[in-house]
Amino acid sequence: MSVHDSAAASPERPFIASHDDTAAHRRPLLPADDPFYRAPGGFEDTVPGTVLRSRDVTLAFLGVVRQPIRATQLAFRSTDSQGDPMVAVTTVLLPPGRERGAQCPIVSYQCAIDAITGRCFPSYALRLRARAVGALPQFEFLLITALLAEGWAVSVPDHEGPRGLWGIPREPGHIVLDGVRAALDHAPLGLRHDAPVGFWGYSGGGLASAWAAEMYAEYAPELNVVGAVLGSPVGDLGNTYIRLNGGLFSGLPALVVGALQHVYPDLQRIIDRHTTPRGKIALARLQRATTVEAVLRFMFTDMDDMLDRPLAEILTTPEVRAVFDEIRLGRSAPAMPVLIVQAVNDRIVSVDDIDALAAAYAAGGTSVTYHRDRFSEHMLMHPMAAPTALRWLRERIEERPIDENRQRTTWPTLLNPSTFRGMLRLGTIAARVITGRTIPRRELSELDR
Repeated sequence: MSVHDSAAASPERPFIASHDDTAAHRRPLLPADDPFYRAPGGFEDTVPGTVLRSRDVTLAFLGVVRQPIRATQLAFRSTDSQGDPMVAVTTVLLPPGRERGAQCPIVSYQCAIDAITGRCFPSYALRLRARAVGALPQFEFLLITALLAEGWAVSVPDHEGPRGLWGIPREPGHIVLDGVRAALDHAPLGLRHDAPVGFWGYSGGGLASAWAAEMYAEYAPELNVVGAVLGSPVGDLGNTYIRLNGGLFSGLPALVVGALQHVYPDLQRIIDRHTTPRGKIALARLQRATTVEAVLRFMFTDMDDMLDRPLAEILTTPEVRAVFDEIRLGRSAPAMPVLIVQAVNDRIVSVDDIDALAAAYAAGGTSVTYHRDRFSEHMLMHPMAAPTALRWLRERIEERPIDENRQRTTWPTLLNPSTFRGMLRLGTIAARVITGRTIPRRELSELDR
């Protein structure tokens, strides 16, 4: 029995959520300055997934092009990595033309937040007049709208929590699952509690989706989760840190360290003791940088140059090894089918790490479909695999047999004709987003057969 089930049997919740129907007309505040994100008194006594506040918001592509999409933000009670109550936020989008009360699947889409600053949180970056240059969720909005075109509701959680703790274990899974609970429980959205639920995310979003998949059976088994698409889900952040340090994308592992130091006191002590003054200034700047800004500023930066001891020596300390062990995926096998998408020639996430993760999941009893693409690389893999991901999710929602397409797990996406048809369809959706027009019901998944 989950915490949610046991607590739900208690008397009426002593909490009445407030709704703000004026937020859609105001410029968004940064999460750190916005009262919507703050913990209200008594929230600790509610069950995970309880809606604490709600508001209607106006979405915009790149913060500029207003979108005719119904969107509601929910602040809800969740659980942090230590098991303590916390407040998290998700943005729920409803497909156009949906009849209220009709069965509507919901997909939790995890953006590649990959930053500490609240400017990269989807709840801020996706809103009209958001100042979030360099935030990846603004570009991923094109794929979020592809889910709406399938006729599905979408939950887009701030899966790093209120402090932007990228790379932390367990907590992203709690937030994803509680975000779905909140969406299903929020009566004005009109979603049914037995609605099929799917997860989808890529890179940092794939990592958060994997945590949700691993935590599901223990934390939220009452949800009807039918499948999870894990796009390049990092797998082993420790290995990724070592691989990327000093290279083109060295800002990404530096961001992870900048986030983890807030959670692990032993790691904080190592950083305080061995980081040079110049290194401390650089890490402090990361707290405010968007993902693209961090990558550009830290390009080819070697952490060895910021330490008073060799990096290799520090990485072997018990404190650092303990952190890397704890943040590694694969501790439990997902209880739902998963599709893992990974490019062999990925320069950011090692295919060897994802091979090991897929094998660990399969050994644990998970039904794993592994699309191990031979030709693609990290940046292009996500949009090019979108028709495959959406088709796979639709098959899970429709309860079709999994074995039909398992033999296609190594076929290069670039050689699949449906990829180009899907990219054209995605292009038409993108054109509507860029021009601020309504997204019609046009399924990408129908193109990948």
